[in-house]
Amino acid sequence: MSGQVLSADAIAALVEAAKEGKLPEEQASSQRRRSRVRAVDFTRPTKFSADLERRLKRSIDTFCRTAATRLSAELRMPLEMELLSVAQLTWANAHAQVPSKSISAIVDVKPVGTKLLFTAEREIVLSAIDLLLGGSGDEPVKERRLTEIDWVLARHFLDRILEQLSVIWRDIAEIELSISHLDAHMDTAQMALVSEPTMALTMEARLVGLSSTLTLLVPYQSIATVANRFGNRDHDTPGEEDAAHERALRAAVGRVDMTVRAEVAAVDVPIETVLALRPGDIFSLQAPAAAGITLFADQIPLKRAKPGRSGNRRAVQITSGPEL
Repeated sequence: MSGQVLSADAIAALVEAAKEGKLPEEQASSQRRRSRVRAVDFTRPTKFSADLERRLKRSIDTFCRTAATRLSAELRMPLEMELLSVAQLTWANAHAQVPSKSISAIVDVKPVGTKLLFTAEREIVLSAIDLLLGGSGDEPVKERRLTEIDWVLARHFLDRILEQLSVIWRDIAEIELSISHLDAHMDTAQMALVSEPTMALTMEARLVGLSSTLTLLVPYQSIATVANRFGNRDHDTPGEEDAAHERALRAAVGRVDMTVRAEVAAVDVPIETVLALRPGDIFSLQAPAAAGITLFADQIPLKRAKPGRSGNRRAVQITSGPEL
């Protein structure tokens, strides 16, 4: 009918039929067929519900803050972490998007008995190794083949990162994460079917002027048995969620070693004065004796105290609140 030229009478008859709802059968069926056709992207599965995706995203946001805080203290260098993107993909597509020069950690999910994949680009791992060995971070670390010592330190660094996520997920879903082993070849880090729906969470880590990506790949089957636990907490009130974040932060930084020292006083003097000091000399600190001493955590003054002893060991007794 589309290839024919209609006469004026035919057009009038068609208009009347349309007004009465009597369209030609061929045209109506064609429209129905077109209305039933829609595009489907099979590389973008929707196995993860919106609630589950939102809860996972929130947990990773908290993880980025706690991990950055703890690792900054351990590396003695500011580390910033930020969630960049969250996407549902098939395992094959998610795995293909991970940078090729990445170190992959096969992560055990306990007590579920499944596995996740956590990856970090080599540049940030090498920079962290340099800092753990006492480096200053002033110069960029050159690409090199990892030695046995490098692998041990790389695992130490990635263990510290995953511990923070484990603390958060233990509180949310009662599961714990631990690294099974490391793999330098992404092609061999396969743990799911190529079509398995996978949540890809990509983070940016900034350390000593270097920007690298960290990626967590979560196959749906790896958390399927505990997925409802993530969703059940999604409707917490803001106060409860803030309290949970505070507990996670305290748990993350609570195990960081911190140097604590007691300082009587401090004064700036010329070098020649220091060199001239002899046994028996009295050196004035220009501070009142009644002020006691100051307790420091690294470079941060915390409390006022007075010196004393506990048994045959030196000790201090706290006398006042924070030293501002």
